[in-house]
Amino acid sequence: MSDESAINAKRLIWGSMNGDLRRIRGIADYQFGPGCGIALFPDGVSMEYSKKTGKIRYVLLGSVLIASLRPTDGLFTLTISGAEKLISAGKPVGYTVTVLDDVAEFVSKRRNVFAKHVVDAGDGIRPGDEVIVLDSEKRVLAVGRALLTRTEMLAFKVGVAVKTRRGRDRDL
Repeated sequence: MSDESAINAKRLIWGSMNGDLRRIRGIADYQFGPGCGIALFPDGVSMEYSKKTGKIRYVLLGSVLIASLRPTDGLFTLTISGAEKLISAGKPVGYTVTVLDDVAEFVSKRRNVFAKHVVDAGDGIRPGDEVIVLDSEKRVLAVGRALLTRTEMLAFKVGVAVKTRRGRDRDL
C-alpha cells in the first residue's frame, strides 16, 4: 500500500456521514460565531481520526489542513488556510486581533504579538481563545492563542497579547 493510499484510508469523504460534519460546524459556530461553521467547513471536507480514540483530529479540504480539533477541550486550532477561509467568507469573526503594519512582517514569521502593537481586537476575546491576527488591510498574518482580553490588549503597553502558533511566512 502506498503512503498516499494509506493516508486516504484514514480519511472519510463527507457526504453520507452528516453527523460529524454537523458536529464540527456546530463547534465552529460556537467557537467563532454563527455561520462560521459552514464557511470554514463546506461540503466535501475530509476528516482524519485518532487511531487510539477514534475521535476527529484533523479537518482537511482536499489535501489542505484547515483545522485541528484539540483533544483537551474539543475546540479548533486553525491553520493559516482555515483563518483565510473564515476572513474571506465575510462572516463577522469576533476573534480577530489587528496589529500595527510596522510589526506585520515579524508576526507573519510566527513572532508573538505584544500588547503595545495591538490596534483593535474582537469584543469577546478571553485569555485562551483561538484568535486570527490581521494587518490593517485585513490580511491574515498569523493564528494563535490570546493571553489577554480585548480591554487588556488595548490598555497594556507591555507584555504578550497573543502567543502565535502559526505564521503566514512559516506555514506556506
